[in-house]
Amino acid sequence: MARPPLFELRLSLQFADPSHRDLLPRHKVARWIRAGLEAPAAITVRIVGEDEGRTLNREYRHKDYATNVLTFDYVQEPEIEADLVLCAPVVEREAKQQKIALAAHYAHLLVHGTLHAQGYDHEDDGPEAAAMEAREAAVLAALGFDDPYA
Repeated sequence: MARPPLFELRLSLQFADPSHRDLLPRHKVARWIRAGLEAPAAITVRIVGEDEGRTLNREYRHKDYATNVLTFDYVQEPEIEADLVLCAPVVEREAKQQKIALAAHYAHLLVHGTLHAQGYDHEDDGPEAAAMEAREAAVLAALGFDDPYA
């Protein structure tokens, strides 16, 4: 089977919450994001704590709690430009609850956010959600991770 093309990625990686810095070296984060890209991209990934995660979710989604990943997509063509904000405490809690490795959960959420940045959506349980989940599962399988929806 032919490997999908790897698109250029300009990555900015920021740690407002450094608790998982050792788990998220730049080369791994870039590999996980690049695997989900369907075009060249400039993406900033920011790992935040609970307070910043909650503030951003409240200001931009009008939901007063910290969520695992927020995607701010600005441009999709000719190059994807987006920010992905991951809340470290939420990601860690979810990984423990789901009994999965923390790195696997980060990989999933980075792929998930990357797909959102490209226009994938899962708000309704319809064909769009099914297409997004199928794409996530395929990308994660290619990276050696289990299907998060299985």
